Amino acid sequence: MKKIDVTTTATLFDNISQLSTEDAFLMDKAVEARQKAYAPYSKFNVGAAVLLDNGEVVLGNNQESAAYPSGMCAERVAIWKAGSDFPDMKVKKIAITAASENSTVNKPVGPCGACRQTLSEYEINQQQPIEIIFMGEVGKIIKTESLLSLLPFSFDSSYL
Repeated sequence: MKKIDVTTTATLFDNISQLSTEDAFLMDKAVEARQKAYAPYSKFNVGAAVLLDNGEVVLGNNQESAAYPSGMCAERVAIWKAGSDFPDMKVKKIAITAASENSTVNKPVGPCGACRQTLSEYEINQQQPIEIIFMGEVGKIIKTESLLSLLPFSFDSSYL
């Protein structure tokens, strides 16, 4: 038996003004999407903005259902819309932001496990990293250079 260490690297920003112009623009679009989320049950609104290689920005937000939890996360709404509308375009990056009607979300909110799995498949299929930028409503922002850094030992089609 041998123990192995798994590490990841991310960049922490104090606020949106420290991001590059492109990243700040993308996060602003994610905030715009978040404000249109349909989350009457959880009161937890999430927005995502996907930047494609052709410069297009595709937005998504969480969509809940009274048959809770059969709603859909913002990240998967955005990435599947990008895949549907622009099937031959590679994804450069995705910005994610979350806010709650019950309290201030003041720490970065990364994608859930299901969204990490979905995003990882896009990254693997396009053979190009997808940068992930995520924040709460206010406060610090985290950026990773690759979705796979958030999902070590990922499951992909090579196992099927």
